[in-house]
Amino acid sequence: MCSAVKAPPDSVLRIVYLGLGWLLIVLTPIVGALPGPGGIFVFAGGAALLLKNSNWVKRAYVRYTRRYPSHGRLADKVLRRAPAPRGRAKPERSD
Repeated sequence: MCSAVKAPPDSVLRIVYLGLGWLLIVLTPIVGALPGPGGIFVFAGGAALLLKNSNWVKRAYVRYTRRYPSHGRLADKVLRRAPAPRGRAKPERSD
């Protein structure tokens, strides 16, 4: 009989994902030097892993998109999601 394999605890898996995300970010210039668009995909994969697993990176991303709303709108467009209301004035309500 096979014994059931237990999944690692969330904290261990999270640390592995963080390490893999930073590794992909560091490898981006090396892969980017190769012909083709590989560096873009390596960076996007690393950034996705970091945004999913790191609260510090999430806060830094939110600060960046609030400071540069046009870049945040571009990210929303690329991610095909509804635009966030950052940097825009709220419409006047008529009562």
